[in-house]
Amino acid sequence: MDKHPDADTLTRFLLERSGVRGIVVHLDEAWQRIAGRAHYPAEVAARLGETCAAAALFTGHAKINGRLSVQLRGTGALRTLFAECTAQDTVRGIAHYAEPVPSPLTPRAFGEGSLLAITIESTPPGAREMTRYQGLVGLDADTLAEAFEGYFQQSEQLPTRVLLASAGGRAAGLMLQQLPGGHGDADGWDRTNALFETLGPAELADTPVETLLWRLFHEEDVKLLDRKPLAFACSCSRERVGDMLRSLGADEARASLQDGVAEVHCDFCGQGYRFEAEQIEALFRKEPTAPAPPGLQ
Repeated sequence: MDKHPDADTLTRFLLERSGVRGIVVHLDEAWQRIAGRAHYPAEVAARLGETCAAAALFTGHAKINGRLSVQLRGTGALRTLFAECTAQDTVRGIAHYAEPVPSPLTPRAFGEGSLLAITIESTPPGAREMTRYQGLVGLDADTLAEAFEGYFQQSEQLPTRVLLASAGGRAAGLMLQQLPGGHGDADGWDRTNALFETLGPAELADTPVETLLWRLFHEEDVKLLDRKPLAFACSCSRERVGDMLRSLGADEARASLQDGVAEVHCDFCGQGYRFEAEQIEALFRKEPTAPAPPGLQ
């Protein structure tokens, strides 16, 4: 696969005539490093790639000073899709599933009672500690893109379109959202939405960003705002692993000791952490400082 000219980038843009903001994400090496850490079935890998692209899109939309995570969870063949993107422009992700994996693999595979959660942990200006916000909605969609569109319709009540692609070692995403406050002309959103409908996943993944935006929106006064690189990195740390152990409770944390040592490996990057018995006891003599990331077991 040829290297994409916009590989591992996030681009923000504005459609001035129609009053619409947008974000385009392409993940190449970053996605390949995530996918290469587990032997996922092709359909599971595709859904995880889409989730990673979505997390990056939403980080560009929210402008957080911390991290944003997307988690879909249920009890069906798909158990968990998790992706996180940080203010340091790093992305990571993981999937849990049960065989056999159905094809096609849609959000329906999460089963009854499944949920979509988007969590933002951000440090407000002048503050020392992160604040945490989480939005939860039920999963009732045929594609991940539809699920995310439904989330934004419920949480922000702003018309939003999302297109996701993941295949051949590349993941990509496009997000459009109508600006609040009556920006743009009267039929700007309808016109932009009709243009969006002409775009398919393969074209999104393979076309350079500027070419794509000009091809779709050249009559909408498209303006590039900024572009930044993205890369794979893991945000695990000894402190966060300690918080995870603490969340288990003292009895279960002590039960994890074998020959006086508890060994924890990060599912995202493979980093190992060792806790001796006295260090486990020390975890329960102070308050937790941060929520534990999923995937550390």
